[in-house]
Amino acid sequence: MIHTYAITQDQKLILDVPIAELKSDTYRFYWVDFEEPTAEETKLLSTFFHFHPLAIEDCLHFIQRPNMNHYDNVHFFVLHSLKSESIQCDEVDVFVGDKFVVSFHKEKDSAMDEVKRKFLETKDIEKIGPLFVLHQIIDELVDFYFPIMHQIEDKLNVFEENEASSKKVIEEIFEVRRDLIRLRKTIIPMRDLLYRIINSNRIQENGQYQHYFTDIYDHLMKLTDMLTSNHEVTADIRENFMSIQSNKMNSIMMTLTVITTIFMPLTFIVGVYGMNFDNMPELHWKYGYYMTLSVMALLAIGMSIWFYKKGWLFTK
Repeated sequence: MIHTYAITQDQKLILDVPIAELKSDTYRFYWVDFEEPTAEETKLLSTFFHFHPLAIEDCLHFIQRPNMNHYDNVHFFVLHSLKSESIQCDEVDVFVGDKFVVSFHKEKDSAMDEVKRKFLETKDIEKIGPLFVLHQIIDELVDFYFPIMHQIEDKLNVFEENEASSKKVIEEIFEVRRDLIRLRKTIIPMRDLLYRIINSNRIQENGQYQHYFTDIYDHLMKLTDMLTSNHEVTADIRENFMSIQSNKMNSIMMTLTVITTIFMPLTFIVGVYGMNFDNMPELHWKYGYYMTLSVMALLAIGMSIWFYKKGWLFTK
């Protein structure tokens, strides 16, 4: 589906203008949005707009890293959009010329829907231009990153408030770390892209929008800090979990060692009287059996009490 928006020379906003009429002198600016385009619609990138083949190739193939390239008088931007449900990345490609913007995305995107809604609500038509639309697109895409990051922070806060000692919690922590890695692959390149836009000398009228793009860059810097902080929190929770598990294992091993130590003298006594020698006087005592059991019981009880007082038995 193709959505077209055009601004006439007398500052009127016209919707759904036929593609063939867009290059008419009647319009001072137009924006074409390719949303889930068909194969025939995609061909317009080359047959009507005559964009560079490399830029078109980047639009049609696998997801590219956020980037900016210049082809003659057209600036090509690769941007990333994120789905809040799955934190999966979608690509939004934007071509910016002197009097037009062409956006291209293979799937329906909530951020782009919000951009179009705000675009239609713009009252100051005179300020609408290529960099105005580019700023709106990037700003909205970045704004959609924040709810995802806040969801992760809320989840980590719950983990911090509760003792992260169960296996289920640590599995969720690893899922959070995977989500943070996905976010990192989008946020860091987008931040670098905004830095390039701010410092680019090839984008006309960049100075007029310097503050706007700098504001987006500041948002991405904040997201970067949040990303780093959350990654460190997951590392701390994971280390705490490993420490708790290690302490539990040490406690179990200590208890088992103490029990084994208690039974060592008992096993020795049993071994001695298990030898089949004829000249063993204790074997013929009337109460020898009961005396041996009593000695063994006293040894076990005495050693248990001693280990307990030392804090080596049944430690938590």
